[in-house]
Amino acid sequence: MAETAHAEGRGRVAEGLRVYGLIVMMWVRSTMAYRTSFALTAFGNLAVTALDFVAILLMFSQVDALGGWSLPEVALLYGLSGVSFGLADLAIGSMERLGRRVRDGTLDTLLVRPVPVLAQVAADRFGLRRVGRVVQGLLVLGYALVVVDVDWSVAKLLLLPVMLLSGAGIFCAVFVAAAAFQFVAQDASEVSNAFTYGGTTMLQYPPTVFALDLVRGVTFVVPLAFVNWLPACYVLGRPYPLDLPRWVAFGSPLVAVACCALAGLAWRAGLRSYRSTGS
Repeated sequence: MAETAHAEGRGRVAEGLRVYGLIVMMWVRSTMAYRTSFALTAFGNLAVTALDFVAILLMFSQVDALGGWSLPEVALLYGLSGVSFGLADLAIGSMERLGRRVRDGTLDTLLVRPVPVLAQVAADRFGLRRVGRVVQGLLVLGYALVVVDVDWSVAKLLLLPVMLLSGAGIFCAVFVAAAAFQFVAQDASEVSNAFTYGGTTMLQYPPTVFALDLVRGVTFVVPLAFVNWLPACYVLGRPYPLDLPRWVAFGSPLVAVACCALAGLAWRAGLRSYRSTGS
């Protein structure tokens, strides 16, 4: 029985990924039919997100350090957060529209299709233009890696791609959990944005500039600190404000898996609680 359940679970995941890929490719083909429009919107997305880093540069034009962190170190935090969030936003950023679908009843059209609802919602209106945020984050990350003063080791080098993938997984889990919350509170997009867009903005700055209670919250409650704060402190040889052991910096993959599992449970609970508008 257990093996059968596991096999069915794997089958549902595989089917969801297949459906997600098909819907994404449909939207990509639609987007690329207007290449100039895509190029302009992607560049605009890059330029708008770049303003965040411009604000950081303006701060450092007046100070030598921010919370004890130099510009290259803050740029490393910014790049790691920007790329991780950009990948998640690119992949399933459409989840934030769920509340609107619940309110106007269009979610019902997805429920009657014989494919996973999560895959449909995640891939709906896939915005390839969001790749601009990823590119901008990569540019800042590349700059940071060139200028930051780090005693590189094999462990630190291997930790970089792990940080990016795990961070993207954690942000994906936050997107899904926030969408599940909208089954209950249908007009809660701003609350969701506080944890997604607000979370990545917070992670662009060193943990030393925030109150310890907030640092504890994003470490033990909503573990966004595992996106970049904890691993970056290890890479830079800096102590973490909560005096956690250094091996915790390597826990990002496990945290990402746990967050995705919990987000999946929240999504199923939210979907079961959904009641059609009846119209």
